[in-house]
Amino acid sequence: MSVTLVFGGARSGKSAWAERIARESGKEVVYVATSCAGDGEMATRIAHHRERRPPEWRTVEEELALAPTLRDWCAPQRLVLVDCLTLWLSNLMFCDGRDYPEVGAIELPPRFHQERAALLALLDAGPAGDVIFVSNEVGMGIVPWGAISRSFADEAGRLNQAVAARADRAVLVAAGLPLVLKGAPC
Repeated sequence: MSVTLVFGGARSGKSAWAERIARESGKEVVYVATSCAGDGEMATRIAHHRERRPPEWRTVEEELALAPTLRDWCAPQRLVLVDCLTLWLSNLMFCDGRDYPEVGAIELPPRFHQERAALLALLDAGPAGDVIFVSNEVGMGIVPWGAISRSFADEAGRLNQAVAARADRAVLVAAGLPLVLKGAPC
């Protein structure tokens, strides 16, 4: 079984590239969507992703409990595509409805730490099937303004590092072009 991390900037082509790899795998594909349509713009983005997916792919929507979802759906004959880790991370940061200060220390909800630890433990144990994680690279620009934005960028960077360390393959996508950083070329 293999784990692949595909990451890049916004509109870099990372999702389309991951979807192509999933299609070419020859396996049954389960698409785990971590986003929810909280506004019109997000609804448009979700619709775009849905239109691009083959109709035979099963879609599972899960905003928070990613590790149990992977345990339920990973299987040797199946490839699970998770899109995306940074939306999942954002969902966890705001899962209890708290307001964060503009400055100062940020205390993330307990569930954030629990779900992150559960995902990394699952990866340490080895999922029962192939998994592709899509994630955003948010640390290549300026340092964000505001404590919660900086915390998000920090946590996204830490999560990408942790998943990449456990992954068999890590691929950076820029302008639709993959650059394999770890593992065999695709």
